[in-house]
Amino acid sequence: MERRRFLFSVVVIGACLVLGGASLIHAQETVRLSVATGGTGGVYYPLGGGMAKVLSKYLPKVDATAEVTAASVDNILLLKTKKADLALVMADVAYDGLKGTGQFKAHGPTPIRTVGVLYSNFMHFVTLEGKGINSVADLKGKRVSTGAPGSGTEVKSLRVLEAYGINPDKDIRRERLSVAESAGALKDGKVDAFTWDGGLPTAAILDLAATPGVKIKLLDHGDAVTKMVQKYGPVYFPGVIPKATYPGMTSDVKVAAVANLLISHQDMDRKIAYGVVKTILEHQPDLVMVHKEAKNIMPQTVGVGSSLPFHPGVEDYFKEKKIEMSK
Repeated sequence: MERRRFLFSVVVIGACLVLGGASLIHAQETVRLSVATGGTGGVYYPLGGGMAKVLSKYLPKVDATAEVTAASVDNILLLKTKKADLALVMADVAYDGLKGTGQFKAHGPTPIRTVGVLYSNFMHFVTLEGKGINSVADLKGKRVSTGAPGSGTEVKSLRVLEAYGINPDKDIRRERLSVAESAGALKDGKVDAFTWDGGLPTAAILDLAATPGVKIKLLDHGDAVTKMVQKYGPVYFPGVIPKATYPGMTSDVKVAAVANLLISHQDMDRKIAYGVVKTILEHQPDLVMVHKEAKNIMPQTVGVGSSLPFHPGVEDYFKEKKIEMSK
């Protein structure tokens, strides 16, 4: 009898140790987060890479990596299929993705949520002095790159052209290149102009403007904003690219601007979403060292200007810190 009791005790204790060990192992599992960014010539990739490093360094049990993508449109599709956990996107494309409109008609609505409003994107229409292109209207008949397929740049470029009555399939000879490819093509005379929607400054344009013998020209198109808002909703607003942004600029340029968002699928764990926004805000100086646009990621603005609902975990953090939430 005593032997049976002893053996039973050993079995019970062993089972408890195994179960306890399994629970401990489970508790220590690392959460892996994939951050969908953009092309290497823009702002999304370096900033998203900086976010991945910050999250991996400061958010316990999280290992985040940044992925090169075609940017906004592709990023939302990656979230839809849960091949990415976080994504940097433009607010106009995010709105279309949420509703299943625009380029997402074939895919249907995607239940995405905002983790934070980051900074503003400024539409660039870039050409060179000497090409005789002084306005967006002058692009008719020209070779123009309107951004990579699956990018927010492409979506917004076509909407600006539409506001000027330009049909991109009939009125221009259209290329669909990334910002880095577009800058190279303009420098080599393969296109007459290109579009890009990004933060200030954008590395590929900065490099182009600094090329000896090259003088860039940015085309003013601020008057397109009213028509864009009338058709696509209040996701656009007037912006200015200051003349000190790129070498060769001689005056400020009025453009169409839109907010950039860090978003997730609605199914992201509530505590993880809370931890992501908390970590990014608390370690914003680390991100500023990666790209100066990160200086715009602040408690005063991170909850303002979203075209999507905020993730419940983010709302928890905002309420705790009394951060304003508004569209």
